[in-house]
Amino acid sequence: MARRLPHKDVVIVGVGWAGSIIAQELTDAGLEVAGIERGPWRDAATDYPPTYNQDELRYRIRHELFLRPDQTTFTFRNKMNQTALPIRTWGAFMPPNGVGGGGVHWNAETWRFLPSDFILRTHLTERYGADFLPPDMTIQDWDITYDELEPHYDRFEYLCGTSGTAGNLRGTIQDGGNPFEGPRSRPYPTPAQAQPFSHALFAKAARDLGYKPFPQPSGNLSQPYLNPLGVRLGPCTYCGFCEWFGCGNYSKASPQTTILPVLMRKSNFTLRDNSEVTHINVDKAGQQATGVTFVDTSGEEWEQPADIVILSAYTIFNVQILLLSGIGKPYDPVANEGVIGRNFTHQTISDVTGFFDNTKFNFNPFIASGAIGMCIDEFNGDNFDHGPHGFVGGGYVGQVQTNGRPIETTPVPPGTPRWGAEWKSAVRDNYLSTVKPGTGTHGSFYSYRDIYLDLDPNYRDRFNRPLVRMTIDFHENELKQNAFLTDRFAEIIQAMGAKAVMKEYRKGPYDITKYQTTHLCGGAIMGTDPKTSAINRYLQSWDVPNLFVVGANAFPQNAGYNPTDTVGALAYWSAAAIREKYLKNPGGLMHG
Repeated sequence: MARRLPHKDVVIVGVGWAGSIIAQELTDAGLEVAGIERGPWRDAATDYPPTYNQDELRYRIRHELFLRPDQTTFTFRNKMNQTALPIRTWGAFMPPNGVGGGGVHWNAETWRFLPSDFILRTHLTERYGADFLPPDMTIQDWDITYDELEPHYDRFEYLCGTSGTAGNLRGTIQDGGNPFEGPRSRPYPTPAQAQPFSHALFAKAARDLGYKPFPQPSGNLSQPYLNPLGVRLGPCTYCGFCEWFGCGNYSKASPQTTILPVLMRKSNFTLRDNSEVTHINVDKAGQQATGVTFVDTSGEEWEQPADIVILSAYTIFNVQILLLSGIGKPYDPVANEGVIGRNFTHQTISDVTGFFDNTKFNFNPFIASGAIGMCIDEFNGDNFDHGPHGFVGGGYVGQVQTNGRPIETTPVPPGTPRWGAEWKSAVRDNYLSTVKPGTGTHGSFYSYRDIYLDLDPNYRDRFNRPLVRMTIDFHENELKQNAFLTDRFAEIIQAMGAKAVMKEYRKGPYDITKYQTTHLCGGAIMGTDPKTSAINRYLQSWDVPNLFVVGANAFPQNAGYNPTDTVGALAYWSAAAIREKYLKNPGGLMHG
């Protein structure tokens, strides 16, 4: 029998970016809010001090900040006719764990989606015709526009102090910025980061080829910043330990460095860490959530009653809790019916390595940050004519090399032995004079009928609940897209003066052991129709109106950008709707 806690107005499951933002907004509205987080409390100053945070073995290789597969895992298969098996070590993505969620370890690449991304199916059908799209592609419009989301993008970027150069300011194209971005209402809060040599060289080569390079928008700050909540951030020191790591310098935007210092001091907010929510409780009619049940580290079960439930965990866990709680109809790919698990997506990335004359080039790759880089956007979204190429989608391309850490940064030319004296000599000769961005092409991943999440019939977790089963593979459209982007990227690296260029195309089948990104999206998507979406435009459950599911799970498909800026914007959008609409009519669906 679960022990019952005192009633709260709101309970939030998962206290990362989305959960922290909604907690801040709803406590400001005077509501009593409880946050529940599976992982431990994490503090910027004490958990990531610069005295030992730069430990590649501890954080990158041994994955200290991430969920361990022996805590919980997923099963994976490429095709529906295969038997899925449990993932025993993380590879293609890294599930976050702890207060701050993925906001602790992210690179801090802070991109807005294109206006056309939000009306994708309508846009592509009008431009190319319905027959141009693959018949099994299930992309759809978001039921929200860029213009509606723009003020909320702005709020998130000013919370973070994002460093960048505006490319479209209130409809006027600006020199030095991304000319393809949607109009922004004001400049970035801080100027773009200074660029190292290889990044600047990439920009020159791209410009010489006729492109319009611009600095990547960065949550690694270029200068000191005081955010609207009164929290101070410092300038990035270019240590090169951002992704996979926390930041004790307070120079990378994270919940710990932007919002939690204010939220945790509020008397109407409580946080329980090391507590895993097992399901959402609903009334007898199954139409209203009554709270959540969770288990602490001792194994004791607790019930947290609440009037509003916010599900804001990592994408795949939001979907899992909905499935285990019986909320929404599970997706059936054979019948093409149901919504929970539908339109699951990831990202399509690849890289190009450029080897340069070490007597002429010294790039010092260790001088870097997680979101450093110069990029081009000519081949993202529908910024170019796809007609001659036979695919849709795209991505940004750029020299975004974020580090020169010693364990993994060992680039050697093709044909070099994989060990021994010759390998060591090749590492020594090429370390300083090689460009290897890691994710130089960052492409979209569109949704398909046979890519989805459901509950595995064979494997269970420590609570005897079915594991989530991932069915995912690359389709021809994404592989064509990736080959096209990789070739364009290689042309720029060649124009930089590389003596040799090595292309690393993304190839099928989808490989769960090779890192892509941690950008898992979809599975509980937003839309206009309850038959094809789990939540409405305010991220409110169609079936249980006092439940809101906030995160990248809402994306009907994934665009060619990092998702965090859009997740933050959606969190502000949903919180505003709760404050301004839902609280005036509690328990009902919001419209308009």
